[in-house]
Amino acid sequence: MQNLIEIFEKIDFYLWNWFLIYLLLIVGIFLTIRLKGMQIKYLFISLKFAFFRKDKNAKGDISQFESLMTALAATIGIGSIAGMATAVIAGGFGAIFWMWVVAFIGMVTKYAEALLAVKYRTVDKNNQMAGGPMYYIHKALNLKWLGSLFAVFGMLAAFAGGNLIQSQSISDALFELVKLPHFVSGIVIAICTAIVILGGIKSLGKVNAYLVPIMALIYIISGLTIIIMNYSNILNGLSLIFKSAFSLKAAKGGLIGAGIQAAVQMGIARGISSNEAGLGSAPIAAAAAKTDVPGRQALISMSGVFLSSFIVCTITVLVIAVTNVVGITTHTGDLLNGAPLVMRAFSNVLPFGGYIVAIGLVLFGFSTILGWSYYGEKCFEFLFNAKHLIFFRVAFIFVSFLGAISSLKLVWPLADIMNGLMAFPNLIGLFLLTNVVVTESKEFFDLLKKEKLLKKKQNQKILP
Repeated sequence: MQNLIEIFEKIDFYLWNWFLIYLLLIVGIFLTIRLKGMQIKYLFISLKFAFFRKDKNAKGDISQFESLMTALAATIGIGSIAGMATAVIAGGFGAIFWMWVVAFIGMVTKYAEALLAVKYRTVDKNNQMAGGPMYYIHKALNLKWLGSLFAVFGMLAAFAGGNLIQSQSISDALFELVKLPHFVSGIVIAICTAIVILGGIKSLGKVNAYLVPIMALIYIISGLTIIIMNYSNILNGLSLIFKSAFSLKAAKGGLIGAGIQAAVQMGIARGISSNEAGLGSAPIAAAAAKTDVPGRQALISMSGVFLSSFIVCTITVLVIAVTNVVGITTHTGDLLNGAPLVMRAFSNVLPFGGYIVAIGLVLFGFSTILGWSYYGEKCFEFLFNAKHLIFFRVAFIFVSFLGAISSLKLVWPLADIMNGLMAFPNLIGLFLLTNVVVTESKEFFDLLKKEKLLKKKQNQKILP
């Protein structure tokens, strides 16, 4: 097992340090320049659309809000909690700075991939919307082999990052809290997963539309309460983040890493794992949304990066920083890491802090499993006949049990590798389709201006 872990860690290191970091940054910066920094100008509008816009009569399977919640179910979760803790331990507090950098760039990347997903979506044999990188790569570029490559890696990523990590973190949290055996957690997770995913995207959308807002609100309020109660440590925590981001030596946190290289790698890898910008997974959910024009849903998808990275992830890291829990060891002598580290940080300040994190992790992790089950299904459907979808679902349910009894050191490198391989064909497709994104965006931004002027005139008529 140890040899296998070392092999995965080496592949993970080279994949992210020598290829994907540069590709993500190049594509993201290129899109930011071509779209004139639209993630700044249209951020407020994207949040407004996300929570208040409805297009009930538009084509699609689920509402725009349900689509966003399905995407957020796969982003605001284990990656934003346990993932940020592992990033701090492996890369130091500076990792959060690089996570912010990649999130800013990732906002425009996610906008672009969601726009293409809606523009090139299709109706499958079950009369449901199907879209995502595999479809826009195939339909717009006529590169079916590259689209199929994305679908293969996307399906594997659904099993790894979308399933193994989630069930492993859930079982860890429950064992830490109530000493529930990991295999028992695995059985419960597998049963609950089976009940929901057999209902399809409409069932997933409804479940996530209730689960995600409630659990996100509870976690955010609790985290902010801890930060405010430890306000005297906030400046020190922020100082750690900025100093560690450019330090040549491993600062506090970074107990496994070696300075700036580890901070950059962990910040980008965990940031992508959390907000999924560039992976190509979230556009699969965006393609199912009821929307009148592609750009509108693209803005809504963009808001997901802001909510997951700049809000939830930042709160997690600041809580860890102000409570000084980094460096604590378990009874076996191992560094406290992942979900248990965040639980300790919360329980050190709030009487029921450990329960808040544990319940949040269970709900976050479960909703992430549900979101990724849909992504995996659509990738499977692109590669094989939809009639055989039951085989994917059975395998996915079994893996949710397997993850609960797996090692933390094994599942995170494996998930990073699968995420990286999945991102590769998607980023190539985004780069080659930049002109389409720019043209479509120009038309959409012109539409927004006309709508604003029309609304202004209507308001003037109403006034006496």
